[in-house]
Amino acid sequence: MALAIMCSGGDAPGMNPAIKKFVDYAFKRGEKHYFIHHGLEGMIDGEITEASHKDVAGILHRGGSIIRSSRSKRFFEYEYRKQAFENLKKYDITGLVVLGGDGSFRAMQRFSEEFPLNFVGIPTTIDNDIYGTDYCLGVDTALNVIRDALDKIRDTASTFDRAFVVEVMGRECGYLAVVSALASGAEICIIPEADFNIKVAEKQLLEEVAGGRGYVLAVVAEGTGKTAEIAEWLESTIGLETRVSILGHIQRGGNPTVTDRLMAFEFVIHAIDHLLHSRDANKVVYYRDGSYGLMEIDEVVSHTYTIDSELLSSINLID
Repeated sequence: MALAIMCSGGDAPGMNPAIKKFVDYAFKRGEKHYFIHHGLEGMIDGEITEASHKDVAGILHRGGSIIRSSRSKRFFEYEYRKQAFENLKKYDITGLVVLGGDGSFRAMQRFSEEFPLNFVGIPTTIDNDIYGTDYCLGVDTALNVIRDALDKIRDTASTFDRAFVVEVMGRECGYLAVVSALASGAEICIIPEADFNIKVAEKQLLEEVAGGRGYVLAVVAEGTGKTAEIAEWLESTIGLETRVSILGHIQRGGNPTVTDRLMAFEFVIHAIDHLLHSRDANKVVYYRDGSYGLMEIDEVVSHTYTIDSELLSSINLID
C-alpha cells in the first residue's frame, strides 16, 4: 500500500504546510508516499512522483502549492477517470489525501464509487464554505490579508473623506465578508445570505454625514454582484466621493499564518491515521467545536454550508 497527496481546485494558504506534514508523517509511519502534480489533470496524465524530505524542505512559509493544482473538465468523462485510476495502480496507491473544496470532493466521490480507492479530503478553501466543518484550511491567512488591506484603505478613506467599497472573495458564501467587516469595523457589509436594509442604512448614514462623518467603508462579497450598485448609491445618494477596490487573488496567496500551519498539520495527521487504520475511507476531515473528526463524503456534498446565525446578527443594517 502507498499513500499520495493531491491539491485540487483553487489554491489556499496552508497547502504547503499540509504537503510537508504529509511527507514527514507518512515517513514516520513507514509508508511509501507520492505526490500527484497538477491535481486531477496530473492524475489523468500520470504526473506522479515519489516524495522525499528534500522536496518539502523550507516550504512551510510559502503560499500556493509546490505540487500545483488544477481544475479538470476531462475528469467528468469516464475514460479519463479510468486512466487516472490505472496511473494510481502503477504505484500501488490505495490511499489518497485530497486538499480541495466542494467540487473536488464531488469529483472524488464519483471516482471512489467506480474504482477501489480510499481517499480522505481536507477542506481547503479560503471561502470557508464546506458543510460540516467550522474551518477550512487557508481561511485565517485570507482574513489577515483582507484585514491588512481594509486597515490601509480606511487610512486613505479617512484622509480624503471618501467612501470605499471593497469587494472580497468567497463565491456564494459571505463568510470572508462578514468576519473581515467585523474585524475592520466596516460600516456596511453586503453578503449573499442576507438582505441589506438600504432604507435604514440610507437614513442612518445621511444623519451621520450631516453630523460630520467624512468616510464610509463598505465590504461587499463577490457573490452578491452588488459592488458597482453600492458604490453608485454611496456616491449619488449618500453624497460621498466613492472608490472601488477589488482585492481579487491576493486573498489566496501569501505566507500561511501560524493558525493555518497548525491546522494543516492536524488535518493531515487525522487523514493519514484514518487511511491506515480503516478501510471505511472516503471521508472528509472536519474541525468543529474545537475537535477534529471525519464525516461521510455523501453528507458533505449533499448539504450546503450556512454561516453561523450569531455572525449574521453581528452585522448592522441587514434584515
